[in-house]
Amino acid sequence: MTKKITSGTKEWADYNVNCIKGCSNDCRYCYAKMIAKRFGRKTEESWKNMEINMTAIEKKYNKYDGRVMFPSSHDIVNDPEIIEACFQVLEKLLEADNEVLITTKPSLHVTEKIIEEFSNYKKNIQFRFTITSKNNDTLSFWEPNAPSYEERKEALQIAFKHGYKTSISVEPFLDRNPIPMISELEPYISESIWIGPMNYVKRNDVPTEEMSYYNEIREISQKENLITIYESLKNNAKIQFKDSFLNRINKK
Repeated sequence: MTKKITSGTKEWADYNVNCIKGCSNDCRYCYAKMIAKRFGRKTEESWKNMEINMTAIEKKYNKYDGRVMFPSSHDIVNDPEIIEACFQVLEKLLEADNEVLITTKPSLHVTEKIIEEFSNYKKNIQFRFTITSKNNDTLSFWEPNAPSYEERKEALQIAFKHGYKTSISVEPFLDRNPIPMISELEPYISESIWIGPMNYVKRNDVPTEEMSYYNEIREISQKENLITIYESLKNNAKIQFKDSFLNRINKK
């Protein structure tokens, strides 16, 4: 019997669908970026140049046996060509009656367009907005081209107001104490709050002027701090700790 994989993106969905190569958010910790560089599909410089995968756009999508995460290795950024490409795929997935988990560091404009154009499929959609810090200086370092905290919060509020299922991913959490941010956002979350540490922290070839950010994230991810966060949040029914979080503190 084959054991079902439940770590990584499989904690969230049974299938992943993507239609773009690269991501202009250009997050420093991005696992998809690391994989693309490792296999020569992208370079450090070219990752932020988003290329539409026409094979994925033109493909016919049937109903999957389980939830579909879209996208998982790029974002739906506020660019007309990217929006058009992603919406074509999203429409096909929804027309096939799939349950779709839309994962994004939300642009307000993109979120409003999804709400407007796919209102007939509301029951099939859950938003999972990645919101990792309240500090825009921190966000601008780790997620240089992604929306600000305020824009992401407003996108969450609007999706909640329109009756969509809403959840957030605080992974990786970039504040030493993410609980104040979680408390601020929780009233607009109808589903779950996922929290996890940064899994891959670069140690080599870090410029001197950037070293403090990497040292800080290593301290934030220390077991002692994770245990403090765990004890504070473990009784909150909406909280879901990522496997990577629980493994570090040796909790099942």
